[in-house]
Amino acid sequence: MNTRNVSLPRRGFLLGLAAAGASLGLAGCGFELRKAPVFAFKTLQVSGNSAMINQIRRELRATGTVTLVTPDTSTAGGSSPAADVVLEILSEDRNRIVISTNSAGLVRELQLQLKVRFRLRTPGGKDLLPATDVSQTRDLSFNETNALAKEGEADLLFRDMQSDIAQQLMRRLAAVKEL
Repeated sequence: MNTRNVSLPRRGFLLGLAAAGASLGLAGCGFELRKAPVFAFKTLQVSGNSAMINQIRRELRATGTVTLVTPDTSTAGGSSPAADVVLEILSEDRNRIVISTNSAGLVRELQLQLKVRFRLRTPGGKDLLPATDVSQTRDLSFNETNALAKEGEADLLFRDMQSDIAQQLMRRLAAVKEL
């Protein structure tokens, strides 16, 4: 009975020591949670009204450090926007590629692709980020008896890819250090 009472406090001490050692190890390796991006600009213009552009706008608003300017709120002359920079979404391509078929020629597996081409420039035309492609792909098994459910799954996968691309785009915008 006496040995059992002694081993329990010792066990707690050893577990506490192990936890402290693990936290010191993580602190020493440089591990740090991702912070909100810091942008070199205060105002940004994004024109268009696709689902991808709306997702980018939501991501930018969530940072709280950038004011979005619409093309309607341009300067008095109307020729140049009041924004520090202009983000142009040059193209947005959604593709479904058949990867495999069964012996009857029916689709068994699809690959979903979302590719966005964009550039960042000043209102004067100076390229801060030249035309750049960001893409995501996902594989989707297909069953013709559950075609409606698979269509819904494809829509969810496209939204997930759209969110991933918007976050990648935020990191690329944050990489611009001077105008």
